[in-house]
Amino acid sequence: MMRWSGRLVYDSAALAAGGDVLVFAKGVNARQGVNRDATDVRCIYYRRGISGSAATVVASLPASTSAQQVFRCPPPPSTAAMTMTASPAEAQQLRVTIAVAGEDPIPSVATYTPPPPPPPPPPKKKLICGCTMVRDVAKFLREWVVYHAAVGVDRFYLYDNGSGDDLEGQVHQLSAEGFHVSTHAWPWPKTQEAGFSYTAAVHRDSCEWMAFIDVDEFIFSPDWAGSSKPTKSMLRSVVTAVKPNIGQVTLGCKDFGPSGRTKHPKEGVTQGYTCRRRAEERHKSLVRLDSVAPSLMNSVHHFKLRPEFKWERSRAVRVNHYKYQAWDEFKVKFRRRVSTYVADWTDRVNHGSKDRTPGLGFEAVEPAGWPHKFCEVEDTLLRDVTRRWFGVGFTNKLAHHRPVGGTTHSSS
Repeated sequence: MMRWSGRLVYDSAALAAGGDVLVFAKGVNARQGVNRDATDVRCIYYRRGISGSAATVVASLPASTSAQQVFRCPPPPSTAAMTMTASPAEAQQLRVTIAVAGEDPIPSVATYTPPPPPPPPPPKKKLICGCTMVRDVAKFLREWVVYHAAVGVDRFYLYDNGSGDDLEGQVHQLSAEGFHVSTHAWPWPKTQEAGFSYTAAVHRDSCEWMAFIDVDEFIFSPDWAGSSKPTKSMLRSVVTAVKPNIGQVTLGCKDFGPSGRTKHPKEGVTQGYTCRRRAEERHKSLVRLDSVAPSLMNSVHHFKLRPEFKWERSRAVRVNHYKYQAWDEFKVKFRRRVSTYVADWTDRVNHGSKDRTPGLGFEAVEPAGWPHKFCEVEDTLLRDVTRRWFGVGFTNKLAHHRPVGGTTHSSS
């Protein structure tokens, strides 16, 4: 996993719709809720110098938005993008950075690549897609994908934050069975919000709604408990029922505890963890991508919307969050947290914050009685449902069903 400090432009994305370019930079808007005004930011397109010579600036343009680690820029002139020389390929490549308040451009490892022309005719949007940022979650992936595909998620976008396990092998296997799963390399530490901004912008033309949830989170309604099998209309009915001016449906989270477990349940988290806290904690969201504000600002749990759109809270559907797992799994979180503005577990700050685990200190030391903590309500609804639908341990035919629509897998 790479480590970094200071200011750096680390990625960019050229959007087909509107032609804007998203530039991702750390260290500029370093404090949560405090963003540099876009009028202070210029987008610099340049080519690197050869043999120590100075870089050649080909365009300097004003940014239109500045929020968190995302800066929206106009594209360079088409002539700049196409002009080539007899120089080495590295020098020909067009690069992008930003300059803030008249200062020198900040260091950059990002390049600019014009977007490919859209295929004619443009494909129909999928109704619901799912996005998550992952690191070493291969053993959890099948359960999460199989379940959500069955209740209505059409495609899954995984942003790989430096996995060292068999993530690609699991994705290939799921894809061979007909599930639509793709991975995108996103190695940058503490850039989860920026990754979700990337998703919201890049997949706006391919998905109507995006579920931003983690692989230990399962969207569920108690109303589904009586069904003998899952149907895609279960989740689809949640978004098709809202008015056109609803841009975001928020789902309350029920946080599950270790449920007496001392090891990862091989049958899966939905079947292995069955005791939870009583109160709802936090929320996650289904986001209508056309409603997202141009700034793409988000807090991981929800997005800032355009002014003509509103939120709606779902009362029928929730998120089962298998948050406090067996200690051997939970302690892995101490390596690093992926959110930009949330302190790492070992940082001795914000001890009473909701981002902290009650009763847990700053070190990866198992608290006394951990297997039985966070257990206030025995809740076996989703365990019983998944056993009925998919078999114990997700082993029956439905758990390996080839969905209609063929096989899709990509990695970028």
